[in-house]
Amino acid sequence: PPHTAPHDSPRPPSPPPGGDLRPRSHPRFRLPEAVDLSASISVFLIALPLSLGIALATGAPLQSGLVAAAVGGLIAGRLGGSVLQVSGPAAGLTVVTADIIQQYGWRATCAITVFAGVCQLGLGMLRVARSALAVSPAIVHGMLAGIGITIAVAQVHIVLGGTPQSSVLDNLRGLPAQLVETQWAALAMSVVTLAVLYLWPKLPGRAARLAKLLPATLVAVTAATLVAALLGLSLPRVDLPSWSNHALAALPEGSLGGVVAAVVTITLVTSVQSLLGAVAVDKLVAGRPEQAARVPRSNLDRELLGQGAANIASGALGGLPVAGVAVRSTANINAGAVSRASTMLHGVWVLVAALLAVPLLQYIPLAVLAALVMSVGIQMVNLHHIRTVTRHREFLVYGVTTCGVVFLGVLEGVGLGIAVAVGLALHRLSRTRIVHHERAGHHLVHVRGELTFLAVPRLSRMLHHVPAKATVVVELDGSFMDHAAFEALQDWRTSYTAQGGVVSMTGRVGTRITEPAAGSHGHCRPWTPWRNHRRPATIGPVAASTGRGGGAQRLVSGISAFQRDTAPHMREELARLAREGQRPSQLFLTCADSRLVTSMITASGPGDLFTVRNVGNLVPPHGADDGPDGPTGSGVASVNGGGAMSGDDSVGAAIEYAVDVLRVASITVCGHSGCGAMQALLSEDERRGGAVGEERDGAPLSPLWRWLRYGAPSLARLRGDASALPGFARRDPADVTEQLCLVNIVQQLDHLRGHPAVARRLAEGSLALHGVYFHVGEAQAYLLREGAAGAVPVFEEVSGAQEPERPVPA
Repeated sequence: PPHTAPHDSPRPPSPPPGGDLRPRSHPRFRLPEAVDLSASISVFLIALPLSLGIALATGAPLQSGLVAAAVGGLIAGRLGGSVLQVSGPAAGLTVVTADIIQQYGWRATCAITVFAGVCQLGLGMLRVARSALAVSPAIVHGMLAGIGITIAVAQVHIVLGGTPQSSVLDNLRGLPAQLVETQWAALAMSVVTLAVLYLWPKLPGRAARLAKLLPATLVAVTAATLVAALLGLSLPRVDLPSWSNHALAALPEGSLGGVVAAVVTITLVTSVQSLLGAVAVDKLVAGRPEQAARVPRSNLDRELLGQGAANIASGALGGLPVAGVAVRSTANINAGAVSRASTMLHGVWVLVAALLAVPLLQYIPLAVLAALVMSVGIQMVNLHHIRTVTRHREFLVYGVTTCGVVFLGVLEGVGLGIAVAVGLALHRLSRTRIVHHERAGHHLVHVRGELTFLAVPRLSRMLHHVPAKATVVVELDGSFMDHAAFEALQDWRTSYTAQGGVVSMTGRVGTRITEPAAGSHGHCRPWTPWRNHRRPATIGPVAASTGRGGGAQRLVSGISAFQRDTAPHMREELARLAREGQRPSQLFLTCADSRLVTSMITASGPGDLFTVRNVGNLVPPHGADDGPDGPTGSGVASVNGGGAMSGDDSVGAAIEYAVDVLRVASITVCGHSGCGAMQALLSEDERRGGAVGEERDGAPLSPLWRWLRYGAPSLARLRGDASALPGFARRDPADVTEQLCLVNIVQQLDHLRGHPAVARRLAEGSLALHGVYFHVGEAQAYLLREGAAGAVPVFEEVSGAQEPERPVPA
């Protein structure tokens, strides 16, 4: 069909993370895989004791923890947007839930959980999930640390055989008296639990295999319970009343404002924890290529909807609030799960245990569960998080949030943290230090801090004191500069350079961030961000005739900037390459299009790529001079304006040199969107009715068309069997030009296989071929996947996660 739409127009919408827009003929039940079954058991063995422990810590009926775990697995696991995140009662909700139970009672807390679930459904429908991630990590980590401290302090009383109070301060005040009245049996079982928790993962030798199969939480609870039973210790134990007496939700009584605050608190904490957990799950999965290939990225809005439905069900059935749980999710990923089946099956196992294993669960001492939960609370004060926020100068936010949660409550602590974070940001924006030094005839203006309109008067005064016609370096040691400051700097620089001065601007590490204007603004330099780039203004005839036009000035300016800013950093590496010679890992054959920056696409540097660029990323077939009927079967005629023509040797020479001399490990053919060579082939084919590259009226072909004749086989392949044409995995080609670009990549790979040097290395198994398509308008790369012989080639979108190298079959 004719290609009417621009080739670089946005592609059709791809399936959302966790979803699939492709039509399905009929739903089909699929049995869970063995790896999902084993993963579900691992998660269940962790979830069972933790669910009981968290229920104990909140003061809720112990069955409520099991209800929340089962509902989280079955409902959030089925409806949520994160495939491998495991939901259930979370330690981060312990303090919030305990406060609400203390104030309104258990049945009203269940109703508040239902209302919070409804709010989560509303937030999911409004698609605001991404906005929740705008909260500073220092606030989130501080909130979790404060909750962890609160949990640990409260559980100390149960570990010592006592009963915790309602607040951290009361627990701290009562700790001396509790130490005097310590029940040594309870303390001993708690010590056994903590010892097993610590030592079990550190077992050496063959025992380490057993440690990987059985989670430390289950082993610790089981060991301490057995020791208590064998010694006949009389300790308070788990009490699971009959399910016939299970308490369900009831409307809360009290002030409307207090109930609304409770609903908002549970909504915010469960939502933020679940969304952050989903993001963390994506990061963990991305580091495991065997799972990343099968597990889609999380859909955060859908995750909110799933969590909301789970909280409605959990609250209605008398369960604790539900959120994504990091410990169980990590265990699920480490166990190799690849689908929702593992999460849902874990909920089934919890449900079975809650109905059938009650007699066994009632043997567990409360002190053992308290020790387990106390260890979880201690782990929530993460030293890595503290080091991270300290390095980013946000420890004040972290500390205020932590103290606020511990002494005032979760909602109050988070509010204080947000206030401090905003205040700190405003302080940084307004606090800018500007100094002027003179060194060896150069003037240095050092701006330390964020450069905003508030600092423009001081900056202007400092720049005014710089002598005329001097060499000035403006060093911006900050991460932000607003428009007012940018305009002030640009205006001063323009005026100063017009009077004979020299100005350069550098960033924190001396990298040049701007360049004197050369008749236009917005030139894209290697050191500038790849953004807001505009095509340079056309050079006027006078400037062009005098040699002082934008092109010459940009060339000299660019080389000068390289010698001044880049060469000092590269000199040592380039000297090494000069001594050792080039040892590239791959031959990269791509188009000469100026928009295709090979080093940027492949994140490569000097010495990495042996690059061949030509119009249309074409590979002349070996023996092309034999003509269309020769042994190559290329269909490329071999005439040069009526005379004989030998095949183009430049590309063949590069291939032979790279394969036989440099011994590259792979060859990549890279095409791109909006390719002018492919558009020219299509236009000529349509204009001349298929006679592409043939002489017309006896006129010899131009050099361009003699070269483009090597693309004729790609055009012929496009006009052939439509069912065998390559395509994209998740969408259709935008138009016929994009289809030809894909076909051309596959065709040139076929030409490569015909070169003797390539064929020999392929037979040895020491060379791999790759096809890459780069969509310029979307900055998106697609990697060619070719299956068995006869299979249709498919280009798959390359994500940010690294994948193992899979070569194109020889």
